[in-house]
Amino acid sequence: MMQTDWQISLSAQGAAINNGEATHFGNAAKELIATTNSHTLCDLSHLGLLQLSGEDAVSFLQGQVSNDVDTLTGNNAHYSAYCNPKGRMLALFLAFSSNEKIHLQLNQSLLSSVAKRLKMYVMRSKVEVKDPSENIIKFGINGPTSEQLLLSIFTSLPSQDYGLATNDNGVILKLPTIDNHTRFEIITDTASAIKVWDTLKEKCTPVGKPCWDWLDIQAGIPDVSINTQEQFVPQMLNLDILDGINFKKGCYTGQEIIARMHYLGSVKRRTYLAKTNAAITIEAGDKVKNSAQSEVGQIVRVAPNLEGGFDVLAEMRIEAAGSDVTVNDSPLTLGTLPYSLEKTD
Repeated sequence: MMQTDWQISLSAQGAAINNGEATHFGNAAKELIATTNSHTLCDLSHLGLLQLSGEDAVSFLQGQVSNDVDTLTGNNAHYSAYCNPKGRMLALFLAFSSNEKIHLQLNQSLLSSVAKRLKMYVMRSKVEVKDPSENIIKFGINGPTSEQLLLSIFTSLPSQDYGLATNDNGVILKLPTIDNHTRFEIITDTASAIKVWDTLKEKCTPVGKPCWDWLDIQAGIPDVSINTQEQFVPQMLNLDILDGINFKKGCYTGQEIIARMHYLGSVKRRTYLAKTNAAITIEAGDKVKNSAQSEVGQIVRVAPNLEGGFDVLAEMRIEAAGSDVTVNDSPLTLGTLPYSLEKTD
């Protein structure tokens, strides 16, 4: 596979490029330490992006996803579930509007199949579904004073999590992160990406994908991958708490199941932050078991932690969260999410 100009630039800086993603820049352990206490830059090629344009794009998506597309004003982003008729998630989107297009960010491994499915349902609607990856680069910055570093390059930044700001040289999205840090995603063209990255690199440490995954896990942000497609109803991944479901919008695929779970108060499973000292690699989709070795859940996403084990988001039965649980025979120790699992409305 021929490397792009962006990948060539990263490789020249020591990046290990695997399947089109920068997995590390030479020392994964030191990169994770840097992620916790200083400024870091991370390539986000593991995140796919779809663009929907055309006069029917909004109305088309309203019938496909769990959130209200009309609320995307160009100044914000939100999560949204894309489900099958049984309410099981085919993908998790981070959606936003920019340049008169709706953008859907999702796990790169699902991009092709999701794009194909969306196109299948377009029919006579005036909608174009496009993969703009040849022209758009995404990377992230995290650290104690990330906003100050960005303000030397960009004229405006969003101030609230999931706020969006459009500049001449790129779109900036603010994301939740660990205490005393700020985190932003930068979405721009290849030439601008290389220039901005090189400028920021003077005060930031380049890190691989696992560091960004670790930040998402600390923020309680779930994911849907090939291993976990059609495994979760959105509430199982806390999407109702993360404002990824609008219960007042019109019909969409899977709505009946999702709404019934909400209005009958029948959410039996949630996603929890946890860690394990497992000596073997943990993967999304690995089963969580109780002391009787019965399956009570599965791993949603995973990243190496500072202790030599793994931090995970684990979906499981609510009653199992208060008992001894394991993954691959290694104990899971539950942590504290940055948000409450008690829905107030």
